[in-house]
Amino acid sequence: MIRRLLLLLCQLALAGAASGSKVVTRLPGFHGRLPFHLETGYVEVDEDSGTELFYYFVESEAGGENVPFLLWLTGGPFKFVVEPYNGTIPSLEINPNSWTKVAHILFVDSPTGAGFSFSKQPKGYHVGDLSSSLQLHEFLIKWIRDHPKFLSSPLYIGGDSYAGKIVPFIAQKISQGNEVGRRPLLNLKGYLVGNPKTGERIDESSKVPFAHGFGIISDQLYETILGHCQGQDYKNPTNVMCAKALGTFHSLLSEVMLPQILWYKCVYSSAGPNPETDDSAGAGRKILSEVAAEIKMGKRLKHPPVRPPLDCIDYAHYLSYFWANDERTRDALGVKNGTVDEWVRCQDGGVPYTKDLASSIKYHQNVTANGYRAISKTATTIRWCRTWGRRRG
Repeated sequence: MIRRLLLLLCQLALAGAASGSKVVTRLPGFHGRLPFHLETGYVEVDEDSGTELFYYFVESEAGGENVPFLLWLTGGPFKFVVEPYNGTIPSLEINPNSWTKVAHILFVDSPTGAGFSFSKQPKGYHVGDLSSSLQLHEFLIKWIRDHPKFLSSPLYIGGDSYAGKIVPFIAQKISQGNEVGRRPLLNLKGYLVGNPKTGERIDESSKVPFAHGFGIISDQLYETILGHCQGQDYKNPTNVMCAKALGTFHSLLSEVMLPQILWYKCVYSSAGPNPETDDSAGAGRKILSEVAAEIKMGKRLKHPPVRPPLDCIDYAHYLSYFWANDERTRDALGVKNGTVDEWVRCQDGGVPYTKDLASSIKYHQNVTANGYRAISKTATTIRWCRTWGRRRG
């Protein structure tokens, strides 16, 4: 009897170490109770450094036993109400097109240092493509172990942009784990990627035919690049003619809105080196509502976002800073105090991240060769980013 009790206590302790969760019924900016089941929490993925990944889990509104389960590395079931910021917390509304209406979706802030994920030791932030992918795999194993009712759900791994490198790698790790009988056995069915990164050299060179196809560059420039840049590294060309042609190419590319090239160009609302000095479209000039919000947040916004025009596609991104850095939001989500000082959207160099996965092609080949389904969709965007958090201190 005593042995059973000790075993039970040990199991409970391990479960607690693997995951700490909170059921969220209300969120700042949204009126009334949430019309779906939302759980947030942390899962420790590296005991040595104390690395914990933050997640949001939305249970499908569809119900039923065969509802797909999707690990998605970006996105969410809400969207911001696009209206002039007035110093109060931005308003949320339900996204009518959210996949959570038909699938269980587990959103994860990854890699370490993105969103509200954090490490207790500085070394925990030194991650890269491979190490962060392995952490995500460990995260999923532990999360499913703590939520066994979803073990039999058809599992898909998904993400867009830079996650295009990560997703097929994780799918392969799950497939390999199932082959050797690692418990729990995950019911992997396939994966999907949107606007996916494949590898730096491949992606850089593919921008040229992409831009040509959309009429950003002329036939003449396109043919010049093809003629002089064969076998060249497009980021560091050694051929003088190639370098000159690529210089012209990048100059033309700078005239379009990279996150969505079919929209008119406006300020990209992400933290920059010094947004105060950027005066385009009124960017960087603080308005009274911004100052009031920073005071309410205890001056949390040390890297204030660039303010785009209201009709810019990025205006909702601007609103996200004020929502995510509000203490009421953090309290509602169960963000641990002292872990992330400032929530910063899409800032390159936010953490010492290593791009050590040169190409994801072999992982696509390996996973699809084993019979798993795959979807890859490319839209009109050629930029990627992450949402970074900054630790206190």
